[in-house]
Amino acid sequence: MNSIFRFFWFCSGVHIATLEKHPTEHNKYVGIGATIFFTGLFAALSGGYAMYFVFKGDSTALPFAFLFGLIWGLAIFNMDRYIVSSINKSASTGKQLLQATPRILLAIMIGIVISRPLELKIFDKEIKERLKVTYLNNQRSKIDTLNIAFGNKYKIELAKLKETKAQRDSMESAIKTDRQKLNFEIFGNKTTETSGIMGYGPYAKRKEAELKQREQDLDTLSAGVRKLEDFVDNRKQFDGLMSEKLYTSKQLDSLTSIAGFADRNSALGQLSISPNGKKDVNTSLAITFIGLLFIFFECLPVFVKLMSSRGPYDRSVENIETAQMYESDKDKDYEITVIDGVHDTRVSTEINRRKNALNSN
Repeated sequence: MNSIFRFFWFCSGVHIATLEKHPTEHNKYVGIGATIFFTGLFAALSGGYAMYFVFKGDSTALPFAFLFGLIWGLAIFNMDRYIVSSINKSASTGKQLLQATPRILLAIMIGIVISRPLELKIFDKEIKERLKVTYLNNQRSKIDTLNIAFGNKYKIELAKLKETKAQRDSMESAIKTDRQKLNFEIFGNKTTETSGIMGYGPYAKRKEAELKQREQDLDTLSAGVRKLEDFVDNRKQFDGLMSEKLYTSKQLDSLTSIAGFADRNSALGQLSISPNGKKDVNTSLAITFIGLLFIFFECLPVFVKLMSSRGPYDRSVENIETAQMYESDKDKDYEITVIDGVHDTRVSTEINRRKNALNSN
């Protein structure tokens, strides 16, 4: 238990030898040190998680994430330790607040940086769903853009293909109607355009000859349509339209699993907006409160130090610092006096030497 206490004292940045003389202050600085330690721990987890997604898919992702998380956690730990230990409790309340203001601003920035990767993990499921929608919309937009560009590039050919298809369809419909009329004529069905006499007469023979000629024209027209369709298909293949298709569910799952930090961060920001374009208040508040929680947790060591009263440890530290400053001033006076004395001796010695030199001449 004593070892744990001393470790948290070290985390709080106190002078352990002085603190040991004041038992009433022990728990206060254990609490401050524990807060600093866990802030650094959360920073390590957050930084490591962020780096893991940056290098996800690489064989070195895990060891690199661990190394970066450790370095990042130690950096935040050292910064928090300095921030808390540098607040002078011997100063007035206003001066303490002035000292703490830039440190609180820095703590807010650190809290924002720490909270973001952890928010990505907390909303991981929702982020994946939003990424699927985003990837699918992007692919659909890409296909639409390619189709528009292709339509503009081959506008004449596509218009000719459309016109030729319309002619073919119209001819097929007319041939079908005429074939039905021919059958009515052969089988003796009376209509406004048939004689009603059964048999293969001159009218039927003439009508059949016309149909054969029109069917030949239809075959020629159909061949032209197929030729134009082959040309368009080849151009689509060349321009990449044939290879661009909407993602399947399996492909979307694969894409979301390897999504980088930037994509996931963007998707997290989009969670606050519903698919209909309106703001999703509940999700927005959840993200905001989680961020504020980590910001408050990062600022907590500073707040604890500011809220704590000036205790015997702070008084002892002030006395030690005053004594050390007094000793330093005395050492300075001692050195100045010695230097002045040595200087006077050197001057006197040099004067005597030069006088002796003049007398000898």
